[in-house]
Amino acid sequence: MPVRTGEHVEPVGLRELFCRAHQIHDLALPHAPATACLLRVLVAILARLTGLDQPGTSVQEWNQRRTDLLNTRGGLDPAGIDAYFDRYTWDAFDAERPWMQDASLADQCRAPSGINALIMGRPSGHNLCWFEPDTDTDPAPAPTDQALWHLLINHYYGNPGRQTPRTVGGTASGQGSAGPLRGTLSFHPLGRNLLETLALGLPPLTDDENTVADACPWEEPAVPDPLAPLPPVTWPGRLLTGRSRHAVLLVPGADGTTVTDAYLTWATQQPRLEATDPYLAYRTDPKAPVETRRVPRLAETGRSVWRDLDALLLAGEENSASPRPTAFTTLNDLPADVRDALRVRVIGFDQDVGLVKNRLWYSALTPPIWNWAQEHDPDTARRIRDCCTIAEQLGHLLGKVAGRAWKEITSPPAAARPHKPGAKDPAWSARARAAYWPQAEATFWRLIHDTPDAPVRPAFAADAVRALRTVSTASLSQHARAGEVLAAAIATLLRDPATPRTSRRPHKAPA
Repeated sequence: MPVRTGEHVEPVGLRELFCRAHQIHDLALPHAPATACLLRVLVAILARLTGLDQPGTSVQEWNQRRTDLLNTRGGLDPAGIDAYFDRYTWDAFDAERPWMQDASLADQCRAPSGINALIMGRPSGHNLCWFEPDTDTDPAPAPTDQALWHLLINHYYGNPGRQTPRTVGGTASGQGSAGPLRGTLSFHPLGRNLLETLALGLPPLTDDENTVADACPWEEPAVPDPLAPLPPVTWPGRLLTGRSRHAVLLVPGADGTTVTDAYLTWATQQPRLEATDPYLAYRTDPKAPVETRRVPRLAETGRSVWRDLDALLLAGEENSASPRPTAFTTLNDLPADVRDALRVRVIGFDQDVGLVKNRLWYSALTPPIWNWAQEHDPDTARRIRDCCTIAEQLGHLLGKVAGRAWKEITSPPAAARPHKPGAKDPAWSARARAAYWPQAEATFWRLIHDTPDAPVRPAFAADAVRALRTVSTASLSQHARAGEVLAAAIATLLRDPATPRTSRRPHKAPA
């Protein structure tokens, strides 16, 4: 795994990574979703190395032990690291227990899936070639380290639907389900060095009693039976590393430096178990059915990080419909120097959750923001909530108003027809929102830093009006009714919903 110390980037193994975690500044993987996967694996291992995985520990003792870990300057105990890593198999090509793989796939699948099916971004089957000049007729081997990144990505973000058929006992199937993080947006605390990052990312101690012993996949005595009921999602090992829906087996090249082929298929046919990932922000819809009421925020390629700051900074009682990720609920009692430097790494993979379509992955870093948390600066936290809420309201209203105006100007009869769910947005809707959000971001930071007492809604309404005028300028000279329709649309954007509308009908002007 590539890591960064200052400006120097070098590859290290897991054992060396933990021995030098207090000196390494950060991970340096080039693929954002691989970073999100690896952070979950590393945090689970850190919990084992530090004893912070003991469910019988009191909350106060757990918090104090983590604070002591954050205050340490000498790093982790090398003897403890060696004892843990000597206990398990970490060989990617081990004949019996290859790491995070299932060696039985070579017998249970009639043929491998192809290296292109493993590497995200490569075309496989009849898919078009977008990112790399590889085809199924001439697949290029992947360097082993890169293949391991994509091994993790498939475990967490893997595709649903048709996969390589696998026969286990009397069950033969080629259908699988999506990975547990598919299409989601992850939030990870980022410290000043890797040890601090992993300690900050430790999921909080839960009150649930584990009915079975917690284990990560490499700690299991044997590869789980794919037809057996799933074990409970225990804390923290199975929660962070044991919820994959995919089974993978890498086929090494002659010297082990490359992977030439891979098996990629389903790992279980059992229904997925409910679990709250500690790095995801969930939305709660009280009107939805109970089984679908809580859904994670999904990644959107065009969505800036500031639009989700309210989900991080507001405490649960202030933001009950969208509480902060649970990994952030225990950060309020941090040492002052740690809190002042804490940033947030945001990682998104824009995918269709129910379809085999991967659009784009991305990552972003916030400035040090934890001093704005509601527990430390409630006024700024509420100001951020108000700005985020009103900016979203204006962005949604702008899309509706722009679409309706476009229909009325270009095709008056169509204006009376309702907009069908799932129908493509009118041309102005997407263009107006694209023009609005960069302006809204500048307005957001101005309202937070420069004019903290200025009214919020008029500022974002002005951005919405400016965006609408930007996309409609050419129509003013091309369509007779453009001026009238746009004036009404602008009035709608500037109208404060808190001001009651008059019930008096306007006088109808003569034709």
